[in-house]
Amino acid sequence: MENFLNSLVDLCVSVGSKLILAGLILVIGFACTKAFVKRLRKSKIASKMDRTVASFFFNCVSIGLKTILVVSAIGVMGVPMASVVTVLATAGAAIGLAMQGSLSNLAGGLMLLIFKPFRVDDFVESQGVSGTVEEISIMYTVLCTPDNKTVTLPNGTLMNSTITNYSKKDLRRVDVSLTVAADSDIDRVRDVLVSLASAHPMVLKEPALAVVYTGRTEDGLAFVIRAWAKKDDYWTVNFELNEAVKKAFDMTGIQVPYKQMDVHVHKD
Repeated sequence: MENFLNSLVDLCVSVGSKLILAGLILVIGFACTKAFVKRLRKSKIASKMDRTVASFFFNCVSIGLKTILVVSAIGVMGVPMASVVTVLATAGAAIGLAMQGSLSNLAGGLMLLIFKPFRVDDFVESQGVSGTVEEISIMYTVLCTPDNKTVTLPNGTLMNSTITNYSKKDLRRVDVSLTVAADSDIDRVRDVLVSLASAHPMVLKEPALAVVYTGRTEDGLAFVIRAWAKKDDYWTVNFELNEAVKKAFDMTGIQVPYKQMDVHVHKD
């Protein structure tokens, strides 16, 4: 009995010391990993990297270092590495089948990194959501909408969807559609619209703006102002041109049609 108790004590001491050492490796290692990645993000290397690549790279570095720490802790506890590799391979296959969506997101993140349909700070639209790209991580892309909402999109779904990047080009065309009364003079309306659009300081001279008569509708005569502006000035030009059109029509007497409904009451 005494030999058994001594063996049990020795076993507990041995196992306990290994558990403590493994725990210390994980706690200290995770803290050091966090500090290292944080410092790496602020280093000169990070400043020279594209923000999209940097975000993805630092996430990979963090996950890789933490994986090494976990494997090291398991080895310190005396578990044979061959067994660890076998268990990880089996678990990886099972997890892969159970997490096909997550693996799809991971593959999507890699594709976004390689083909770069957009970058951090670009304004994009996809899956009915539009906003400024704040972060492209391994699994998800984070957008900030114009009304300051945070939207998280899975990379797998995003990569397989149509993506509209409004920041890719330096210039954008501002289209302002409007309708005037059917008896309006087409040349007069066009002259008024060309004059007010040309006078706007943010409307570019090249490419040249155009005012197009697109035809007759149920309500009247339809026109479109097509003016070019820098991408950062798009919404300012859009809103101010719409306001300028209303004021110009009021001053020149050009009529804008309004839908109306005639109700006839028959008395018996």
